[in-house]
Amino acid sequence: MNTVIDGVDYGPLAQLLGTWWGDRGLDIAPEPVGEDAEAYYDQIIFTPSGPADNAKEQDLVTVRYHQVVRKRANGRIFHDQVGHWTWEPKTGMLTHSLSIPRAMSLLAGGGLRQDGESTIFEVRAEKGSETFGIAQSPFLLEKARTTSFEMVMTVTGDELSYNELTMLEIYGRTFEHKDRAKLQRILFDT
Repeated sequence: MNTVIDGVDYGPLAQLLGTWWGDRGLDIAPEPVGEDAEAYYDQIIFTPSGPADNAKEQDLVTVRYHQVVRKRANGRIFHDQVGHWTWEPKTGMLTHSLSIPRAMSLLAGGGLRQDGESTIFEVRAEKGSETFGIAQSPFLLEKARTTSFEMVMTVTGDELSYNELTMLEIYGRTFEHKDRAKLQRILFDT
């Protein structure tokens, strides 16, 4: 795969570019008593957003994304997320920023590795971290506090799968909110 687009080498991020769609998602979310398992389908669009530099010392490449998740039962959107994946070629550092309309944003950090034909992206954020942390509204802090986030995303050719684990303090207990899905690239458009 050619990783250079308009003179910018996107490295491992190039394999994310395009439109991905899947109907094999599963969301395990908290309820006041117990949990709810919701089947979903989602679409993620990754587009190149170019190089970035910090203080003329750090060179980064970034891709922007928009993810929309709909309930399979009725097609209603229940999750909308935007952000960037950023890679620093010099160090191999990978970051994932995300923001959702429920008034929560985070910056997760980690790295990537190869496993045969697959590239595995792994990132994590924790409440209170000065580098890879979580920002949330006063309401969420009181009623549905996110304390950590982990994501493992695997790309093999035109197949993308992810597993997310978000630790919540909600309904008077700690809850492991889990999302997992498998998507296919349906359009490669840079």
